[in-house]
Amino acid sequence: MGYDPYTPVEKNIDENQAILEERLGIGKSFDVGKREIVVMGRRLQLYYVTGLINSDLIVDLMTQLLLLNSLPEPGHDVLQTIHNRLVHQQVNSTEKLEDIYTAVLSGLIGIIIDEETEAFIVDVRSYPGRGPSEPDTEKTVRGSRDGYTENIIVNTALTRRRIRTGKLRNEILKVGDQSKTDIAIMYIEDIADPVIVDEIKRRISQIKVDGLTMTDKELEEFITGQVYNPYPLVRYTERPDVVAAHLYQGMIAIVVDTSPSVILGPVTLFDHLTSVEEYRQTPAVGTFLRIIRLGGIIVSIFLMPTWLLFVLHPEYLPDFLNFIGPQEQGNIPIILQVLAGEIGIEFLRMASIHTPTSISSALGIVSAILIGQVAVDVGLFGPEILFYVAVGALGAFVTPSYELGLANKMLKLFIIIGTALLGIWGYVGTIILSLIFLATMKSFGKPYLYPLVPFDFKALIRTVIRFPITYRYNHQQKQNQKKSSAK
Repeated sequence: MGYDPYTPVEKNIDENQAILEERLGIGKSFDVGKREIVVMGRRLQLYYVTGLINSDLIVDLMTQLLLLNSLPEPGHDVLQTIHNRLVHQQVNSTEKLEDIYTAVLSGLIGIIIDEETEAFIVDVRSYPGRGPSEPDTEKTVRGSRDGYTENIIVNTALTRRRIRTGKLRNEILKVGDQSKTDIAIMYIEDIADPVIVDEIKRRISQIKVDGLTMTDKELEEFITGQVYNPYPLVRYTERPDVVAAHLYQGMIAIVVDTSPSVILGPVTLFDHLTSVEEYRQTPAVGTFLRIIRLGGIIVSIFLMPTWLLFVLHPEYLPDFLNFIGPQEQGNIPIILQVLAGEIGIEFLRMASIHTPTSISSALGIVSAILIGQVAVDVGLFGPEILFYVAVGALGAFVTPSYELGLANKMLKLFIIIGTALLGIWGYVGTIILSLIFLATMKSFGKPYLYPLVPFDFKALIRTVIRFPITYRYNHQQKQNQKKSSAK
């Protein structure tokens, strides 16, 4: 039977039943249910998915409806009388069967009434999932321990708990012709740029796909249009406090159902370098941590290519650094040792992801002793190679953004290959090309290297120094006063 998405609710309940049973797979899927009762002389049908609803609320709902049959004078307006008995927090009416079909598969109850062209949708959903817990990749010594889950309702509630303003907007959209995945766009009105908000909603509405199998990551590719650009144009986080802080800064958050990660945008490169731990300490300590982190990231990218340049071209090495270089040459060329070491670190990282926690310590022993030490003893690698590879790996691990750490790894390999092929010209040229590439990137219209390109000295200082919260508040108050006086 064909189905028109704009098919209205018919007065004949049998016609509605035939369409809904086909679309929902009633009788074919065990978890899709239908219950018919008679209320005030009218047939009434309830449609639901058993695994996505609260059974106690369904029982209470049908009890309230059946009590109408015992009233001496139930009233003449059957539709309004039934609506008044739906004592739940969210009850919506609709005149389209498509709305009922989508709502039922989302965990709501669809109620159709014989001889009525209006149906009801009742929110009694109870998604299965885990409770909020601290994210493994964004731990902090001080601060909250709750994190996002795979439940979009819980995720929006965790954010609203921290932003108690009526200007917080949670707009719901659905993506996927088959999956009907819920996507919530969160922003604070009058703070977020309405042009960017409209642009994000436009891009999401234009997505034509059967389903978002990879949830937020697949959505990111659709709305950013990234193909082979390794650098992330959005930021992921699993912490509600991080999302709340960025919403106050004018960013937009995108929450995808079934994903514990929230997308933040527009972002710059420096937004990926900030960590929640900096704001859980004093401004002095936070600044110290930020500088150390920036230094570690810079070292992780440029240490190995710089060392390789001095080894391949010792004429560029200053006299006071003449100790740099391998004391013992391995049995394979230096460049192959470097590439093998860098790729070997990625092998270990991927192995650690797929290794159960109970045997992860054994993996460390195997990698450190059996692989590293034995490779040096047999002459495959020089000990200096392993040292610089390890230092570079530590610098990558301090990167708050996992996606940025992987992109920086690819950048380092690009500089290494350029240095090996063209020497000093390859070293300088790859760095310049990388900077030009980053300078031309934009995240929803915002320059990726801001405040470095375009240059903004005050904003650049704020990215390096963690200013006190009072300073930021006073600065914002002054900006608001200037805007008011200008008007």
